[in-house]
Amino acid sequence: MTFYTSLSGLQAAQTDMSTISNNLANVGTDGFKKSRSDFADVMASSFYTAPRQQIGMGTTLTQNVQQFGEGNLKTTGSALDLAISGDGFFAVQTGASASGSIAYTRNGGFTVGQDHTIIDAQGSALLAYPVDASGNVTATGTDGLAKVTIPTTSGTPTATGKVTLDVNLASGATTPASTFDRTNPATYNNSAITTIYDASGNAQTLTNYFVRDSAADANGSTGWTMYSYAGDQQLKAGGAAGVAVSFDATGAMTSPASATTFDAFTSPTTGLSQALSLDLAGSTQKASAFSVAARSQDGAAVGAFSGVSVDKAGVITATFSNGDSKALGKVAIANFTTPTGLRQLGNSYWGATGISGKASLGAPGDTGYGGLMSGTIEGSNVDITEELVDLIAAQRNFQANSKALDTQSQLIQTIFQIQG
Repeated sequence: MTFYTSLSGLQAAQTDMSTISNNLANVGTDGFKKSRSDFADVMASSFYTAPRQQIGMGTTLTQNVQQFGEGNLKTTGSALDLAISGDGFFAVQTGASASGSIAYTRNGGFTVGQDHTIIDAQGSALLAYPVDASGNVTATGTDGLAKVTIPTTSGTPTATGKVTLDVNLASGATTPASTFDRTNPATYNNSAITTIYDASGNAQTLTNYFVRDSAADANGSTGWTMYSYAGDQQLKAGGAAGVAVSFDATGAMTSPASATTFDAFTSPTTGLSQALSLDLAGSTQKASAFSVAARSQDGAAVGAFSGVSVDKAGVITATFSNGDSKALGKVAIANFTTPTGLRQLGNSYWGATGISGKASLGAPGDTGYGGLMSGTIEGSNVDITEELVDLIAAQRNFQANSKALDTQSQLIQTIFQIQG
């Protein structure tokens, strides 16, 4: 029987070394959790065996238990690199189809896939709760989880119809000697630009040039002419190329008395006709230098996706080039009654089992759920020094059982020789 006792010891030592080797092999695997092999002694006895004369029959593996201690946290700076500080797992949907199974992971290295969903290195989609515009969760439970898809654009294009421009023209400005020519800065005193949009949201530049006409008259009034261009097209009001702008002796604008409506012009990008008005109501003429006090327009462009962020509450927010921001979802954290009962699936994934229990879902920071950190990834929780020490111990166990097995073999051989 000693033969089988030593054989069980060899198998146990081999299992222990295999477990340690797997831990060491994954020391650089993000989100990996090390395992520990637990063993129990084997006894065989009957009612007639004296308790003080029992001899063990070897050892057997009772469980290969996973250690879910937190691994080292590594700062990456990427907004979609997420780490859970404390208990919990990220929920991901494996497979490309909508019916793919749900797996759980501690590896929070996510990125944006070709279909604009947030995925991990294996292509599994991050699952989150849908939210409203304010970031409030609108669904709960496993059935409420959904993929997070980042829209490529935001907003509805609106053609600019009205521009407001409040400027201050210097009262001491001199009259240019030459006729206005936009390509010659010497022929105008000042200019101001405003970005406007066509019906498709394409941006173009509205440039307004201000030319001093003459010195102040006997009443102290002064006159200016404003020339306006949308891109390379000169805008006209009632067929006239320039708009007269005048101020009284106090510097208050006396004309135009209302917003100037330009004749319709053609958008160079869409080829559509566009109407535009310009309101200078807040403009003044003072001794100070030329300046723009206020500038606005009522058009809107379609914003292109420019970035994504994840806050401590787990709300994923996309930002766009037009200044829009949109809450896309809230990261769900899954936890289990017995995490050590989870089934390892590979790729730092785990699956729920009857031992682990069903996943309970919550938000980052809730009671029983870890906090969320953006720009950070959790590494492996394997301690190389500790594993190497355990490996030496397992190797010695293997050698000792091998020696016992060899000794038993020699004894049997000796017995055969005596019989012979």
